[in-house]
Amino acid sequence: MMKAPPTDGAARDAVDAVIRSRAAVRAFQPTPVPKALVVEMLEVARCAPSNSNTQPWFVHVLEGDAKRRFSEALLRSHERDELPASQHFPPELPAACKTRQADFGARYYAALGIDRADAAARYRQTAQNYLFFDAPVGLIFTIDARLMPHSWADFGMFLQTFMLAARARGLDTCPQVSFVRHEPVIRECLPLPEGQTVVCGMSLGWAQEGSALRQLAMPREPVEAFTVFHGFDGGATEA
Repeated sequence: MMKAPPTDGAARDAVDAVIRSRAAVRAFQPTPVPKALVVEMLEVARCAPSNSNTQPWFVHVLEGDAKRRFSEALLRSHERDELPASQHFPPELPAACKTRQADFGARYYAALGIDRADAAARYRQTAQNYLFFDAPVGLIFTIDARLMPHSWADFGMFLQTFMLAARARGLDTCPQVSFVRHEPVIRECLPLPEGQTVVCGMSLGWAQEGSALRQLAMPREPVEAFTVFHGFDGGATEA
């Protein structure tokens, strides 16, 4: 029987601290991550909820020479720049999302000392994704392409659970949608099951504490900006 977690304030504070300390890290130490530790985190992540227990996730974990060959293949594809750009967002983002996206770009490239107008430098920086930002472990996540958006929501919960399991063990991660563009190359490198499509990649390892990007604290909207409460005081109110 699964042991119930403690319900005291210490447990609450520990969980809250793990969630609040998770951030997308883009500079890693070379220290290896043992396979047993990756398995341990996946054991936790598999407990994530999914619609009717469908568990739509599939994971490829790369390390050592396998990761190096994979990265080399993607870097060659990136340098050729022949594949169509993947559409992460609709042609016109909602205004609030567009503002936050622009703010992220300004903060990110400023931390790297890259002028937003320098397209060549930005493209070179994008290449770091395919090296998994020098993390010792890279992951590629795939899903059956026939599944609906609800299953993609399930996958998001799986990804978040994995990242929190990593953070609870002192590790850091960076989820990376940039891999989607290079799915044809990924198919050449990995034995993807029939009908699977790439959801994202992820870097995993211990962060370089001195990195400029480590200090990139992204702002979050206050609760009242995205929440409406119904019925708590007899009517619909913002937080």
